[in-house]
Amino acid sequence: MSRRSSNEHDTDFKRRQIAGRGIPVTGNDIDTDRIIPARFLKAVTFEGMGEHAFEDARKQNPEHPFNSPGVYQGASVLVVGQNFGCGSSREHAPRPLMRWGIRAIVGGSFGEIFFGNCVMLGIPCLVASQADLEWLQKAISRDPKTPWRWTWRSRKCASATA
Repeated sequence: MSRRSSNEHDTDFKRRQIAGRGIPVTGNDIDTDRIIPARFLKAVTFEGMGEHAFEDARKQNPEHPFNSPGVYQGASVLVVGQNFGCGSSREHAPRPLMRWGIRAIVGGSFGEIFFGNCVMLGIPCLVASQADLEWLQKAISRDPKTPWRWTWRSRKCASATA
């Protein structure tokens, strides 16, 4: 029986690419209270939490992407702005996103604790430039049914292709 060295094929099992349809949520400094309002954190389980993702923002803005299930239903990659998940560091903030169907997040930067909580749930948070984020959000808004493939190196988004 042969043994591999600890460095041999280390990257074989690391995800370097995410594929799926995107959903854009524009704006910077979206804190964890806006992702999931506190009144929805009283439940014992996380079941049904996905329907409350961005609840207050959705009530204030009828055109919020999470209010458009026919358009963005099945989207799995959330494309956001700068400092996403900042604020009170609500531990459960990634849960409603995951329950809604989000499997990865692309943004300019992330709140440190939010980032860690996403990683613990297996939701990679990828960093892209502001110009790339704006381009992606517009492209996804124009054609929300198009699947994308995001490739990255060291948490930085290297490319996004439709």
